Amino acid sequence: MQQSGQPKFLRRFTRWMEATPHPPLAVEISADRVAGARFARTGAVESFAVADLVKRAVVPSAIEANILNAAAASDAVRSVCQAIDAKEEDVALLLPDPVIRVFVQHFDEFPRTNQEALPMLRWRLKKSVPFEVDETLLSYMKQPTKGEGLDVVTAIGRLRIIKEYEALVEGLGLRPGVVLSSTLAAISLLDDRRPTMLSRVSGTSLTTAIVRDGVLAGYRCTELPVHVDELTPQLLLEEVYPLAAYYQDTWQEGIQAVRVAGVGNRLPDFAKALEEEFKCEVRSLLGAAISDGSLRADVRPLADRELEGLVGWMLHRS
Repeated sequence: MQQSGQPKFLRRFTRWMEATPHPPLAVEISADRVAGARFARTGAVESFAVADLVKRAVVPSAIEANILNAAAASDAVRSVCQAIDAKEEDVALLLPDPVIRVFVQHFDEFPRTNQEALPMLRWRLKKSVPFEVDETLLSYMKQPTKGEGLDVVTAIGRLRIIKEYEALVEGLGLRPGVVLSSTLAAISLLDDRRPTMLSRVSGTSLTTAIVRDGVLAGYRCTELPVHVDELTPQLLLEEVYPLAAYYQDTWQEGIQAVRVAGVGNRLPDFAKALEEEFKCEVRSLLGAAISDGSLRADVRPLADRELEGLVGWMLHRS
């Protein structure tokens, strides 16, 4: 595992979450499947399981009900949890990216206490989220920015929707000690020693994030008009370009590495188009992390199933 050589963003992300529980059990729920893993104190993978979901059992949304087929979703969660012997314990719950909105906002000055900061953040985000900000679960992290002031990374989700997912594991006696989006967990896998962009596809959602030298410089989650199986390189480029252009204009430098997740064996199709556009190395997120020596060899089974959210959580907690 990476220790002293951890990228700055991973260290900062860890500090963001260090006050939260660090359960050895994690369950990730997406539109297509449920996956779970149990990790040893050392970070080794003790067991993992995956169960496919029937179509439209889970439809990720920041606003509307997500669990449309509760019986099918509950069966999948139960199957996974039984396989990894999960019962009566804390669990980290990784949710689909559309459920939890992430913003990077600039402040000239920022309150020192949570009591002052939380109302300010909710007020600033009032026009940016399609739900009442008072009915939310909100977390934030301060980070440096280019120039004066500071940036604040805020993760916000509608409470009643998050409770839909929590109910799936609570019904099995599990306690959701940590709730975050899958890509926020997966970002831990990025090496931020150079400006690096992540493009992660899950079902019909695409999340693009840019990290550099300890900073989450940009984050954008969009809904695609097609499933990943029908996604074209040109459509992917059109979706990631706005954030890349924003970064280049703001930081006055280009993207120097691209990591891709969620496209399976179609990576070569997208890599060529991304390399031509950004003139830099394009690799799979998990493939790059494994070959760079930042991950244990025993994560290979999880990497083969493209479970980058679970692997990212493992890297964080170890």
